[in-house]
Amino acid sequence: MSDAAPFDLVLTGDVVLSDRVVPGGYVAIRGETIAAIGEGAPPPTKAIAKHDGKLIMPGLVDGHMHTSSSTGWPGIEGSTMSAAAGGVTTVCDMPYDVPQPVTSGAIFREKVEWVNRLSHVDMALYGTIRKTGGIEDIAGIAEAGASAFKVSTYEYDAHRFPRIDHPTMLSAFAEIAATGLMVAVHNEDQELVVKFSEAAKAAGNLSPIWHCRTRPPITETMADLTIFEMALETGAHVHIAHSSLARGFELAKIYRGQGAKTSGEACIQYLCMTEEDIVRLEGFGKCNPPFRTAAEVERMWGALDDGIVAYVSTDHAPWPRQRKVYTGDIFAVGAGLTGMQSFAPLMYSLLAERGLPPTVMARMCSEEPARFHGLDPKKGGIRLGADADFCVLERGEFVFDEASIRDRDDARWSPYHGRPMKARVAATYLRGAEIWNGTEVKAKPGTGRFVPRQHRRSALDA
Repeated sequence: MSDAAPFDLVLTGDVVLSDRVVPGGYVAIRGETIAAIGEGAPPPTKAIAKHDGKLIMPGLVDGHMHTSSSTGWPGIEGSTMSAAAGGVTTVCDMPYDVPQPVTSGAIFREKVEWVNRLSHVDMALYGTIRKTGGIEDIAGIAEAGASAFKVSTYEYDAHRFPRIDHPTMLSAFAEIAATGLMVAVHNEDQELVVKFSEAAKAAGNLSPIWHCRTRPPITETMADLTIFEMALETGAHVHIAHSSLARGFELAKIYRGQGAKTSGEACIQYLCMTEEDIVRLEGFGKCNPPFRTAAEVERMWGALDDGIVAYVSTDHAPWPRQRKVYTGDIFAVGAGLTGMQSFAPLMYSLLAERGLPPTVMARMCSEEPARFHGLDPKKGGIRLGADADFCVLERGEFVFDEASIRDRDDARWSPYHGRPMKARVAATYLRGAEIWNGTEVKAKPGTGRFVPRQHRRSALDA
């Protein structure tokens, strides 16, 4: 503790670090940063926020979400309001925006202006490449502050979300390797998914379960093998954007053993949702990759326990409600789930239900995504000198209600509606300021800031 003037703010409660919990602890703040961490009697301070009996977590860092894939850059405002209410203080936003994906330094800088004008929380940004050409723009996007790149082996839209062919992807990986940034890949094999989907439609198999049946595990692992071979060839850090299969993480480990920089993340839905859930939820349970079997969910937890999962994300994609309604053809429904405001209570609940400590959440939902996106040491942990970002969890018995979601009206839906939760977000702090008090988002548009990548070190080199 410093002998200088009193701290600006002290939070008291059970402080959750990545390796231990400090019961009856405190975190002291000067300006926007953490200046002291301790336990026992709090030090002199201008203001105190007593969260005794509650968990003071590091603010969550969502390494994979979409603010603007359905509504364009104005969607930044609603999605980040939901983040503030959900204890997520930094988001890493995907580049597949309407109407123009982030494919150049100029577009990237224009999006940064929208972030600084509209966001309620801090934001890092991905960049991407065009379907053809555009390799020459990679260096400029990296210089503009991108935290990572994103490409896809499956095509949703030839302009906004294209499949990148193998020669172009190989060239892009080589260029991205020179920047030191990670490249995340949407990992589904185009030919297999198209063939299986066309066959199902021709046979009249349009019910929700056929979304899973037309995207079986091999559609993921074939894509994984392709991108990991390119990682080995080019030296790029190649990352599975969302593995629904434990085998994806096992393959990444095998390739790391051969000298490649390979990793993968688990979206939270793959730690709790099964094929039975898409039958129940219909269109509101459709995402890509799809839900897997209950046995696969257990294998995913095994991969997490083995330490081969990079981090846990949401892939939050707030489609307008009408795009998620199933009317007899599951293939016509938009793919993607909301998950921002439910992220912290759900992750805590999943861990508590398995007897696992909240330190896992601090590590996998804050520290590691910040590290992989080069936002550390500024973001991701309760440590001296870091931004004073916190998610305060109140433990108890709660039920998640989609009506509580802070976003535009047609984005207030959730696959977790009605799910019992063992915690709720009682407060969120961004850079030392309370932006959610348990009932109200206190942040205003523009409270959040663009956070450029802090360094070019790969998380796999650390």
